[in-house]
Amino acid sequence: MRIGFAVLRAVAFLVTLAAVIAQLTTSVASISARGGNVGTLVANFFSFFTIDSNVLGVVVLGIGAVLLLVHRGDDPGWYTGLRAAAVTYLVTTGVVYNLLLRNISLAQGTTVGWSNEVLHVIAPAYLLIDWLFAPGRTPLRMRAVWGIAVFPIVWAVYTLIRAPFAADPVTGEGPWYPYPFLNPATSPNGYLSVAFYVVLIAVVILVAGYGVVWISRRWRGDRALPDAVPLAEA
Repeated sequence: MRIGFAVLRAVAFLVTLAAVIAQLTTSVASISARGGNVGTLVANFFSFFTIDSNVLGVVVLGIGAVLLLVHRGDDPGWYTGLRAAAVTYLVTTGVVYNLLLRNISLAQGTTVGWSNEVLHVIAPAYLLIDWLFAPGRTPLRMRAVWGIAVFPIVWAVYTLIRAPFAADPVTGEGPWYPYPFLNPATSPNGYLSVAFYVVLIAVVILVAGYGVVWISRRWRGDRALPDAVPLAEA
């Protein structure tokens, strides 16, 4: 079972990494052909929560594949915490994209169809399946949910502060938001709509994080709660 999941993780690692690289190189080529600023494009590209989540997913899958091959028994606590965060973020990415962004063209150059599906559907689905069934997972304490929520909060603050100073890589005009629902100028009710979507996404992240941590605590019936690992110690 460990070897089987190691192979699956390695494949998912390569496919997800290829998807990120394919979208980045396509976007760079598109912007360059239009005389845009590649540096701005790259900065904007890595400001998408989707990209950040998938990069974390790539790291988790790569480390996880190695751990399954060289490590016996339970995973280190730090890895379980990192893995829980990746699962939460990617599940949130999949839910938000398919509910709010499926039919919206995002400002990241020419979208690569297969890459888009990998980043928003396949990678989130695999990470969730891996969390449910792959061996080695250790239980987390429920307070780990708050640790999982730290990065999305930092990302939201960073995005809203950066947006007025960021610019479109081709026109050089700002502000620039990674997602249209975060832009008060294009949202139906301005900042009220933005606040609604931020709160909605926060709720999705907390619910997903709670579910991920809850699953880890139900993983082994004879596992005593004191052995659970808080995310801060992971």
